[in-house]
Amino acid sequence: MHRLCVLALFVVFVGQACAMTRQQLKNSGKMLRKNCLTKIGVEEDMINGIEKGKFIEDKQVMCYIACVYQLTQVVKNNKLNYEASMKQVDMMYPPEMKEPVKATIELCKDVSKKYKDLCEASYWTAKCMYENDPKNFIFA
Repeated sequence: MHRLCVLALFVVFVGQACAMTRQQLKNSGKMLRKNCLTKIGVEEDMINGIEKGKFIEDKQVMCYIACVYQLTQVVKNNKLNYEASMKQVDMMYPPEMKEPVKATIELCKDVSKKYKDLCEASYWTAKCMYENDPKNFIFA
């Protein structure tokens, strides 16, 4: 649990410090990945292809995606939160990625409303975001 608190604080601190480069975003994703792999217990080979659009329709994969979203603070009251997502992009993403990523969030914002389960909502939202803008999709 202590690691989770430290990780959450790291995400908040880095997010408030300044926007990161694409590589810095990917590097910070490694910490999220490690934490969520342990927490969810999903096999690494099931999630390795997410950033390249390989979404395995499996509950553990879905919950892994939800875990990453929770650690990046875009989940509020056990639901994906549009405003929090936009705020994270403004704080963390490099300038050249902000508008395209925000446009994709806008396109995909209602996907999660179709699902009561956070894991399913997260999975289908991430898949929507990849399908709408694979070039700017970054995932842990």
